[in-house]
Amino acid sequence: MSGSGRTGDGRSRLGSVLSGLAVAVGCVLFLGGFAWGAVVYKPYTVPTQSMTPTVHSGDRVLAERIDGGEVRRGDVVVFADPAWGDMPMLKRVVGIGGDKITCCGADGRLRVNGKPLDEPYLRNKDRASTEDFTAEVPEGQLFLLGDDRTSSLDSRVHLEDAGKGSVPRDAVQARVDAIAWPMNGMVERPRAFAGLPGGISSPGPIQLQLRAVIVGMVLILGGAAYGPVETLLTRSARKGRERQPAGAH
Repeated sequence: MSGSGRTGDGRSRLGSVLSGLAVAVGCVLFLGGFAWGAVVYKPYTVPTQSMTPTVHSGDRVLAERIDGGEVRRGDVVVFADPAWGDMPMLKRVVGIGGDKITCCGADGRLRVNGKPLDEPYLRNKDRASTEDFTAEVPEGQLFLLGDDRTSSLDSRVHLEDAGKGSVPRDAVQARVDAIAWPMNGMVERPRAFAGLPGGISSPGPIQLQLRAVIVGMVLILGGAAYGPVETLLTRSARKGRERQPAGAH
């Protein structure tokens, strides 16, 4: 009897230690994931329909804070340039310094340095632009287009400006990684740009941060539930013993 009690007490103490450890580790992962995300990402509300169907006006996106030098072709970036207006805007980078952008050939596709691009993200997939244009991107600049080329006010309407329609790299504030609301998931990097020099960018750490938050929440809930569950099981076992007839083995 006494040996059994000591064994039960030992198990109870070990369970309490492990549950406390689970809660502690869970708190670190849960809070750490949120804190890490707050440092790396900034939320933005999409101001216009120019990036439809990738993102829509009013969507909330999570954009990774990056330096302009990290931008690659195909990225959807948040930027601010006085010549484009006073508020942050979202557009897709289709050209970087030194690129020659042309549109549209007989096939209706955009070309970067002579290479025709397949752009599955476009709202109008029949033609990459409503008007033909040619642009040479100055060094240190970015050429930006919306995904809804029928309504987007982008580099095409600034071709006569000093920057030939482009914006400086340092105008970029962040790169869009995911759509937070509605929860539509990650914003894909288009493979069409992968064959050009420099390739495409890699996603930020948002998925790792989300896993840390989820695992932390599971550990917190699991550790917190140990005490009530253990108490319930102990009471149930005690009642079972009390109901046994006298002399029963």
